[in-house]
Amino acid sequence: QVQLVESGGGLVQYGGSLSVSCAASGDPNCMIDMDWWRQAPGEERELVASIDKGGRVFYADSVKGRASVSRDNSKNTMTLQMNSLKFEDTAVYYCHTEPDLRYCNDEYWGQGTQVTVSS
Repeated sequence: QVQLVESGGGLVQYGGSLSVSCAASGDPNCMIDMDWWRQAPGEERELVASIDKGGRVFYADSVKGRASVSRDNSKNTMTLQMNSLKFEDTAVYYCHTEPDLRYCNDEYWGQGTQVTVSS
């Protein structure tokens, strides 16, 4: 009962900046936490950043100091701002939600948006 739509991916030069956004709709009990994950070809999907409904954030070591995640609960959107981009940041970035398990048992994923860092 949740739909997630990512936008903002594209091609960016090494050292540049990019923002990806996620627009969410559906049961708010299924969106207590909102996360960004990424997956490169042949690699496992990894957690990049997470933000809960109260604004508490988590960053993976690989992006700490270069990324900032935010959410607007009134608009049901989440944004990941990435700076000083590296080649290893090239991946498909997925929006993901974590539920309040008292009311929602399902995880939801967006379709993904491609971020490519070029030389």
